[in-house]
Amino acid sequence: MEVELVLLVLACKVFVEMPQWVDWICFDYFCANNPKHCCQTESMVETKSTNDDKYGVLLYYKYSKIPDLDDLFTTYNSNCNSLSLLGRVRLAPHGVNVTIGGKLSSLNEHIAFMSKNPLFEGTDFKLATCSEPINDKIAEECGFTTLSIRIVKELVTFSSNPLLKPPEISNAGQHLSAVEFHSLLQNANASETSETSKPSKKFVLLDARNLYETRIGKFHAPNVETLDPEIRQYSDLPSWLDNHSEKLRGNNILMYCTGGIRCEMASAYIKSKGPGFENVFQLYGGIQRYMEQFPDGGFFKGKNFVFDHRVSVGPSNGNVVGNCLICNFPFDDYSSRSRCRYCRMLVLVCHACKGKDLVYACELCQKYGKPVEPETESKPKPEPDPKGSKKLRILCLHGFRQNASSFKGRTASLAKKLKNMVEFVYIDAPHQLQFIYQNKEIGETKFPPNKVCNRKYAWFIDPSTDENTSLNWEIAQTPFDSLQYQKQTSGYDESLAYLKELVTKNGPFDGILGFSQGAAMAACVAAQKLSLKGEIDFRFVILCSGFCVNLAENEKNLINCPSLHIYGSDHGKDTQIAFDASRRLVLLFEEGSSVIIEHDYGHIIPTRSPYIDTIKDFLNRFL
Repeated sequence: MEVELVLLVLACKVFVEMPQWVDWICFDYFCANNPKHCCQTESMVETKSTNDDKYGVLLYYKYSKIPDLDDLFTTYNSNCNSLSLLGRVRLAPHGVNVTIGGKLSSLNEHIAFMSKNPLFEGTDFKLATCSEPINDKIAEECGFTTLSIRIVKELVTFSSNPLLKPPEISNAGQHLSAVEFHSLLQNANASETSETSKPSKKFVLLDARNLYETRIGKFHAPNVETLDPEIRQYSDLPSWLDNHSEKLRGNNILMYCTGGIRCEMASAYIKSKGPGFENVFQLYGGIQRYMEQFPDGGFFKGKNFVFDHRVSVGPSNGNVVGNCLICNFPFDDYSSRSRCRYCRMLVLVCHACKGKDLVYACELCQKYGKPVEPETESKPKPEPDPKGSKKLRILCLHGFRQNASSFKGRTASLAKKLKNMVEFVYIDAPHQLQFIYQNKEIGETKFPPNKVCNRKYAWFIDPSTDENTSLNWEIAQTPFDSLQYQKQTSGYDESLAYLKELVTKNGPFDGILGFSQGAAMAACVAAQKLSLKGEIDFRFVILCSGFCVNLAENEKNLINCPSLHIYGSDHGKDTQIAFDASRRLVLLFEEGSSVIIEHDYGHIIPTRSPYIDTIKDFLNRFL
């Protein structure tokens, strides 16, 4: 029996390490001499093959100066597409941040390929096996149904407002392995309770994640205080650190987040505060590496929220630390993607309460004065009384080759259904367009109608087009380019200046609604929302059949502005703006700030149920 077991071990080693033809010679020989172990060995070979076909998620980041962003963009685009990898790749002058999914074999190829680049020396590639995502709401929301590669200013948006002196990433906190981090918590606990030794500095744990993440899991160590900033988004963290610096001053600060990247910038920011803030340590590889080292959870209780289709990953102990927002029953499943009606942050609502068709106010909105008792969606929501309540004023930006009058006609049904909630203000875009037609090369020339037409306008385009104010039709000099909308950016500065002047005269406005090219213009304004404060103030944007244009303003940070996106689905028959173009625009906005309506009616704004109900729900947040 012992000889047979030795042979079995040797056979296993051969199958893993030797060429395929050697595998099968050894396999046949072993089966002929050990028939009772043959089935087990076949199973081993089959398992190896199956593992290669399993699905996985890869997470990694690297802070390093990127010599050529365009070249790296091309590299990622080529490699990820050739391996059928989906997810998010963010490239900045100071590094990369990647979350992608695909077959394990493909992800391992990607790791091997990127590891050859000196840029990624020492990179912590965190690869996890999981089930393959289906094309559902969660996978789409997390960006795991497409490949999104973007060049950005920051890998993670650390502050909504520009910092006077951004922290140097080279000054980040000291990295601690999972074992070192665990050991420090243990020693901190021992030293706190010891009668013979008193530490000169107290240990505090600082969670650098958002509230919806900490709801379902965080570190708990006896006698070590865990500080939870309870922020909606990472860009709120600097303000919290400024307002609570006395809780950190003079202490040993142990920081952690999901995978480590948020701690890099945040720890550098803390250390930049000077004396009293020198002792900052961060968990290298984040909670993910810690749970790999301590499968039972160790000092981490609950589940780790992740930004992919898995939603959360829990240790083997199965502890539930979250609670339903409505009934307070232990619950930690975000798969329903329930959100606060006011700020759109994820909330925990158990299956029983979800079935009651409720709307929700998160803990933070309740804390700052929003209604505690949720309303029911089963009852019609009362619309504001036009005599007693102020309507929302929305500035409307029309599409290419339209004007205010024609766009008002196209949105008449929408305006009628929202008449008690909204006042739409329509304007012409600043750039006038020529009346042109295409001269057919074969057959008869098709002349334009012999009548006077209303002027047509556009955003973005070359201001020189304004020189032609004639109402006569002219033959186009070049064939029609169906992708022309992607190239029209030279008149953006003039368009923005025009909007500033108009808002000064006719504002204020609560929101901006843009259609097609007007939506692209509105998105660019939303991207500059902070810098335009005092000149163009608004609270939200509605982007219909929108797309993004190649402007520097759109290559900085993710846009932090409440937004409603309305566009034709993948089979929506929108022959003007492709589904993928509108979807890419959604990805420019921060997760949690957007509401999406996909419809099957082409290049229009649908006004029938359930679409109009979603539009009203969105607008109700601002009344």
